[in-house]
Amino acid sequence: MGHFSVQTLVEGEGLVLALSGDCDLACRQELTAVLHAAVAKAPLVVVDLSSVQFMDSSGVHCLVVGYQKAIAEDKILYATGATGVVAHMLDLTGMAELLAPPAGDGR
Repeated sequence: MGHFSVQTLVEGEGLVLALSGDCDLACRQELTAVLHAAVAKAPLVVVDLSSVQFMDSSGVHCLVVGYQKAIAEDKILYATGATGVVAHMLDLTGMAELLAPPAGDGR
């Protein structure tokens, strides 16, 4: 499996989390912690999945937990850039629709 990494970028009042590598069981704790920290810091968190090559149910679970935290705190979290098997996994689980960018966002 490929190495997982995350780069946090400030974009206006929001944060972009640029993920790369594999989002699986091995990165579950790190990804959950990063998502929680980002939601705590910013009203908007964008998760860029364009460099993620693989995602299993653990990765999807992290996104669900991050999304739920954002909703509970009246904040916004969404994902962009998913392709290939990652996009298929998000579609298969129904998360693609849930994590879709708000209308009018040009990502």
